Amino acid sequence: MASGRYRLLKQIKRYRYIYLMILPVLLYYLIFHYATMYYAVIAFQNYKPMKGISGSRFIGLKHFISFLESPYAWRTIRNTLVLNAYMIAFSFTSAIIFALMINQMQDGKYKRVVQTVTYMPHFISIVVVCGILVEFSESNALFNDVIALLGGERSSLLSDPRKFRPIYVLSDIWQNVGWGTIIYLATLSGVDQSLHEAATIDGAGRLQRIWHVNIPALVPVIVVQLIMRFGQMMSIGYEKVILLYNASTYETADVISSYVYRRGLYEMDYSYGAAVGLFNSVINLIVLFFANTLSRRLTENSLW
Repeated sequence: MASGRYRLLKQIKRYRYIYLMILPVLLYYLIFHYATMYYAVIAFQNYKPMKGISGSRFIGLKHFISFLESPYAWRTIRNTLVLNAYMIAFSFTSAIIFALMINQMQDGKYKRVVQTVTYMPHFISIVVVCGILVEFSESNALFNDVIALLGGERSSLLSDPRKFRPIYVLSDIWQNVGWGTIIYLATLSGVDQSLHEAATIDGAGRLQRIWHVNIPALVPVIVVQLIMRFGQMMSIGYEKVILLYNASTYETADVISSYVYRRGLYEMDYSYGAAVGLFNSVINLIVLFFANTLSRRLTENSLW
């Protein structure tokens, strides 16, 4: 045991600068994710800030039952699942397709320009992006100018419940498709070029080489990314939703996180908001385990 401890200390000393680089990330998760798990207990209390956790009355599963029996439960769960399904079907797959397209570019300079241009929107603040979307979606603004040019009628796009999801998903693709290609391009750069040469000799065209060489190389990465994405099926960041939605689009735009934000912070019902958030996290964990197990059995690729 002493020799094992000595080797560990020697490794830490040798790679101390790498461990120092990891330290801020580790502290972030410890402080803001794990240490705060203690406060999840307020989901089972009638929490009063003046009384604190120790002085608040324990009420068990009352808030969970209240949420599941409320008219908002099905609406928020449905909207969260549908919006996440759209994100997987379009945003997730578009990054893979775009990575395959970039990988086929022969002109290195043009390739770097395309990558840089498509990465840039990722670094724009979500508040700025949503502000642009709100302005451009007005009845007399850019998006409606295009619609009118194509023969459509002008309308306030973000006031129409049917248009909220397409706007949300398309804006996400624009903002994140370039950034999402990074991991796939890194994988494609490691593909043995002799496989392409052998496929070319066998008469395979460009599309056939993509299908039989590039895509199989991406499958393990895609599976891992997809499992992690399924682990967030009940989660959508509330920031973009609350910046885009309004009372007229609640029917399709109100998701669990935005409902927790309204109920927990606006109405200051902290226990109820914590209960809904905890319910959301537990379902995500169950889905993650199920997706990982299913993937391991079907593809032999998994997170663990």
